Amino acid sequence: MSITGFVIRNALRNKRRLLLSVLSAAVSLFLLVSLMVVLRELTQPPTDADAALRVAVRNKVSLMSMLPQRQRTIIERVPGVEVITPFVWFGGKQEVDGPIRFGTFAIEAAKLRKLLPEIRCDDAQFESWVKDRASCIVGRDTAQQYGYKVGDRFTLVSGIFPTKLELRVAGIYSGTVDDRNMFFHHKYLDEAMHDWGQTGMWWMKVTSTEVMPEVVDTINKAFANSANEVRAESERAFQAAFVSMWGGIKFLIGSISGFVLLTLVMVTASTMSMAVRERFRELAILKALGFRRRDLFALILAESFGLAALGALIGAGGAWLFYSTMDVPKATHGIFVALEVTPQMLGTAALVASLLGIISCLAPAIAVAKMSVTEGLRTLD
Repeated sequence: MSITGFVIRNALRNKRRLLLSVLSAAVSLFLLVSLMVVLRELTQPPTDADAALRVAVRNKVSLMSMLPQRQRTIIERVPGVEVITPFVWFGGKQEVDGPIRFGTFAIEAAKLRKLLPEIRCDDAQFESWVKDRASCIVGRDTAQQYGYKVGDRFTLVSGIFPTKLELRVAGIYSGTVDDRNMFFHHKYLDEAMHDWGQTGMWWMKVTSTEVMPEVVDTINKAFANSANEVRAESERAFQAAFVSMWGGIKFLIGSISGFVLLTLVMVTASTMSMAVRERFRELAILKALGFRRRDLFALILAESFGLAALGALIGAGGAWLFYSTMDVPKATHGIFVALEVTPQMLGTAALVASLLGIISCLAPAIAVAKMSVTEGLRTLD
């Protein structure tokens, strides 16, 4: 019998234990990959190619602090600024006590296509939206999920602002990295707030990446030491700062991942210890026949490594297949746009499985190394 056949036969000796061990490793690695996928989605929001040209200008104190609209004329005169529009997170929902299920943003309608050139919307629908101040356009994913159609009317209440808006769906858009949002006229919000004269932030686009640092620096200096100091930063930097607020979530996911790994190591190590303990007599005979300690260690390692590798193939491979084929927006009720298992995640799972195979065989290998032939032959099967 070959060495490979010997290892496989030993692994198959107790098929029920083998099945449970492989499944425990597979489920643990599936959960580990899933946690990495969710963490990546939370910490690395999707961006498009034009994100490198967009700038977010917010209140330096807090995202919840507003900015006066009179700042616009000053920002527009900064060399390199191509497009600028007020931008407000409305926090809209259709029921007073209902949850916020998708992003609702107030913006200057005529500027949206210049800011998001990848957006696809029927020209007639888009023009209808631009002309009708009390209308909105809705992302394709949200429209499909909630059954919005062009011409529908509804009331949008806010969890932030003391007002509600009567809106008409003027069009459905698609083509962005996140087709779940709703855009409506900033002017309509301004009027509903009785000539509010403020905005949440400024969203703008510069002419090139070369002028980005100078534009950001100029805007920051223009309002330094004023009553409404601002922080201008690239859209990607703004997203990174926003994601940093998820620090508690990141710690929680990291902690769960650590417990998953610890449990996986304990289960696999226990399985290997039981499997080796049952074969002490056979291993003692192999010792008597001239097998060295390193040879016995290689046999135990091969079995442990094979078990971990099979679990990784089922668990990590299953995660890749599952998230590649599922309808993510529908399954997560619009919380996530996509859940992608990257090659780096699969590599991490393979590395974890490899380390698992090595670590879990150390204790039984040491026990076999210390075992004398006489002691092993006295062991009952």
